[in-house]
Amino acid sequence: MNFFSPYDWQTMLTQHAASHYDISEYFDILCPRSDYPDFLDRYIALPIMQRLAGIGLLCGTDWTPLYKNRFYYSRLDHSKGVALIVWHFTHDKAQTIAGLLHDISTPVFSHVSDFRKGDALTQTATEAPTAAIIRGDAELNRLLAEDGLTATQVEDYHIYPIADNEIPQLSADRLEYMFPSGMALDGSWTMEEIRRCYNDLIILKNEDGQDELGFRTLEIAELYCEHFCMIGHILQLNENKLTLHLLGQIMNLAEKEGLLTENDFMTLSEKEVMERLDGLLRYARNDDAFTRHCEAEPKQSTCSTNTLYRYYHTFRTMTSIEHTDQALPEDEYFCANLKVKQRYINPLVVSTSSTTASQRLYDVSEKARRIIDDFKSYQDTAYGCVKLV
Repeated sequence: MNFFSPYDWQTMLTQHAASHYDISEYFDILCPRSDYPDFLDRYIALPIMQRLAGIGLLCGTDWTPLYKNRFYYSRLDHSKGVALIVWHFTHDKAQTIAGLLHDISTPVFSHVSDFRKGDALTQTATEAPTAAIIRGDAELNRLLAEDGLTATQVEDYHIYPIADNEIPQLSADRLEYMFPSGMALDGSWTMEEIRRCYNDLIILKNEDGQDELGFRTLEIAELYCEHFCMIGHILQLNENKLTLHLLGQIMNLAEKEGLLTENDFMTLSEKEVMERLDGLLRYARNDDAFTRHCEAEPKQSTCSTNTLYRYYHTFRTMTSIEHTDQALPEDEYFCANLKVKQRYINPLVVSTSSTTASQRLYDVSEKARRIIDDFKSYQDTAYGCVKLV
């Protein structure tokens, strides 16, 4: 049996007891206060960074009861966390600021915009404007000049392998987003586990001779790998696919109807977008004649508003979905059939035969090998469907 087969949606979200998380304590683990890079605060205060406070890390899932998110964690929190990790391991100002700025072009609901643009598999479509935003912000460039840096040094964090690299390698970005994801989505990380894993990390050389974060201890590398893959499992279940796809279609319809614009997705907070869409719900509920008309003539172009209403009302009230092998009738259900980015880690670990050489965990751990193989081969049903209300 596949390792992940017992872990359905309900099990994943309820197996860990609710607990309180102190994000300031978490940041202190990433970078002790005695080593905090004070120069970061000037960048964090910039309007283009503060915008990210209104965008959630967890891709709009804070707004539907299908999820049981334990707290809200913003893209600004994530960006700060990445910067703290990069600073902790490199003490390099350019790399640290590049890590801070890496999500500067993220729209509301984060990777939902990748889904709405047909990029569920790689989820990189939202990164395209990053360099232009950095180069176009006068206040940011003034701060960079004061620090003896240029936009070229900070506009692409992909050039710094500690900040970012390719799955299944471990980077600051990947390390950071899975800690709060696990804390918020299912409560699977404790602060002690985070501290234990984080303090075991060192910079190693990978197969290509590049720097990469890796573990000193096999047991801790296995613990981290299992935690990471379990959260990755949540992100490849049909519930997650459907939620992000449904919200993406809501965004597309709202833009088509003129209720929201592409600029709104880059300037409004998620709360402000939801307030606008809540207004649509109030309008649709009160306009019985319009609703009866669209029920009778659903294919009329003016009735896309009714579709938007049904999609949004479903998103805001759904508590479960159906797992099916075939799509269900589209006049009654919204269905998702997608391949998505698989998020897993095969980290480096110090070789047992040397204090300097490293190996991939997959090659030295039977436990990790099974978890990774089963994660990659796991398949949910072909479709996830939710009944429209």
